[in-house]
Amino acid sequence: MSVEPWRTAIVDAGPEHLRVRGHDVLALMRGATFTDLIFLLHHDRLPNASERRLLDAILIGVADHGAGAPSCAAARLAASGNRQSASAAIAAGVLTIGQEHGGAGLSCMELIRKGLARAQGASFEDAARDIVDEAAAAGRRLPGFGHRVHSVVDPRIAVLFGLAEEGGVAGDGVRFARALEDAVRARIKPLPLNVDGALAAILVDLGFPPLVGQLFFVIGRVAGLSAEVLEEYTREKPMRIKIPVAYDGAAPV
Repeated sequence: MSVEPWRTAIVDAGPEHLRVRGHDVLALMRGATFTDLIFLLHHDRLPNASERRLLDAILIGVADHGAGAPSCAAARLAASGNRQSASAAIAAGVLTIGQEHGGAGLSCMELIRKGLARAQGASFEDAARDIVDEAAAAGRRLPGFGHRVHSVVDPRIAVLFGLAEEGGVAGDGVRFARALEDAVRARIKPLPLNVDGALAAILVDLGFPPLVGQLFFVIGRVAGLSAEVLEEYTREKPMRIKIPVAYDGAAPV
């Protein structure tokens, strides 16, 4: 009985060849960058120089936000108790990434695409106001806005949007994100666009599907997690992380 083969359009590997989306890997090793490969793996082509620089900036911007960030803290906690498996410690950090931490890029890409569809029959400003009003009425938080550290402005946004403008990449995604930011400020309160919102807008303009908004955060953050685990292993003693716990349950019986 024949078995249906898996289908893939990513890698073609044979005894005498290895190609990624039709590009010879040996040629890529000689003439491309790792960022080029990340772009190619998730897209259907190689990036141009401006797109490469922008993706570099995104990956750098999300790589690490300090040992207290949930993913970094989880990785270091796992590394403190498990000295035999760096991959397990890094995986522990990755497993903390979700809607509240590093995962809003996906939701924000979906939100921007929804807004752009609405703006077909209205202005960006009107569509953004409607979306913000609906979220406020439902008590729903808008993804891509607000930050626990950068409460006034996320300094990474100006860099990312500046590079997008300079490279001719900024399009309707970036413009609609700015319209949303203005609507949030006017209809709710001043909330800065955060790095998830900025990368979401740029990735929409680059033609990526929404899931990439989360995947690129994971790719960038793994580099930071690797460094956090290395430092935990090389500078700290095993089991050094002791979390204070205060019991507030039932009294002894």
